[in-house]
Amino acid sequence: MAAHFMWYELLTSDPKAAERFYRDVVGWKTEKMGEGDGAYTIYATDAGGVAGMPPQADMPAGPFWMGYVGVDDVDGFAEKVKAAGGAIHTPPHEIPGVGRSAMVADPQGAVFTLFKGNQPAGPPAGQGPGFIGWHELSTSEPKAGFDFYAEVFGWKPLDAMDMGEAGSYQIYSEDGAQPSGGVMKKAATTPRPWWAHYFNVDSASAAAERVNAAGGQVSNGPHEVPGGQWTLEARDPQGARFALVGGK
Repeated sequence: MAAHFMWYELLTSDPKAAERFYRDVVGWKTEKMGEGDGAYTIYATDAGGVAGMPPQADMPAGPFWMGYVGVDDVDGFAEKVKAAGGAIHTPPHEIPGVGRSAMVADPQGAVFTLFKGNQPAGPPAGQGPGFIGWHELSTSEPKAGFDFYAEVFGWKPLDAMDMGEAGSYQIYSEDGAQPSGGVMKKAATTPRPWWAHYFNVDSASAAAERVNAAGGQVSNGPHEVPGGQWTLEARDPQGARFALVGGK
């Protein structure tokens, strides 16, 4: 099994407000695991859950979206992360009834989670609205950053695009064939390296209007990218950064 991003989790200071925001902006439905204020929120498409949100979390660095990389051996891959110069923020542990996970970071500091679930099928995959369409690492050292993921997970470089003063945009594949995302140098104004996971929408322009109407803030875009898609980056009302991709 190729290691691949397969789940996405929002850690936020106001889960109830965030639930309303992403329902309005992305069009997700929501389901609950558990009862009352301790319930875990599932963000779902018609095909099933694709992302989640735990109850209010302790976040010293502020609200953020976390990507989960599905692997067949969490403990083994945690050792690989450490050997390749990454960091272990939360050691491998069991999530009762769900699976095993470990929160880690690459050598430049971009955070993600290693995960092996109890359900072999995993979450549904798709290309329509609400699914995740692209993964983008903005980092201080793009070549070293991608080399880490190539070493740990076996991800393969595909084409690289020249973006002028912004440097090269390295497209990569998680399975060795299909494009999965890109790696680029982060902007000077971006405080730390991070993974942006692009949520699919029908129209980026219409989604930008929904972001503003729901109390969020568009920070970049919408603008056209190769392939005829349009993207934007934004912050939700609690400050978590996220990205959207879709038609104009």
